Amino acid sequence: MKRIAIALATTAALLAAPAVAGKQRMTGEEKLAKVLEGRVAGEPERCLPYAASSDMKIIDKTAIVYGRGKTVWVNRPTNADSLDDDDILVRRSHTAQVCNLDIVQLMDRGSHFYTGTVGLGEFVPYRKVAMNN
Repeated sequence: MKRIAIALATTAALLAAPAVAGKQRMTGEEKLAKVLEGRVAGEPERCLPYAASSDMKIIDKTAIVYGRGKTVWVNRPTNADSLDDDDILVRRSHTAQVCNLDIVQLMDRGSHFYTGTVGLGEFVPYRKVAMNN
């Protein structure tokens, strides 16, 4: 009888663990809000210099964030629900810029299979707000 009680308690704990972990996971919008904390949006831009696009972060099903430090640019592509933070973005271009309307392929980091495409939108710059002390 004691073994059955232990087995039931263990099973209940294992079943409850994913539910607790699932509640703590942030949505893409929440992750983006955290990245943009303390920043103010500027006027959207059509293109970014390629150098500014070298530091990039994908936020699941939401956006691509370019840059770091003082300014970051947020791009909310069409078909953003295809974005996965474990994907690699593959861009084929012969220009020194990344622009809206560019089509970017998504490649799974593990299998190296293409998983979809997104069309880039405008790049909205977010700059850190100067603190008055």
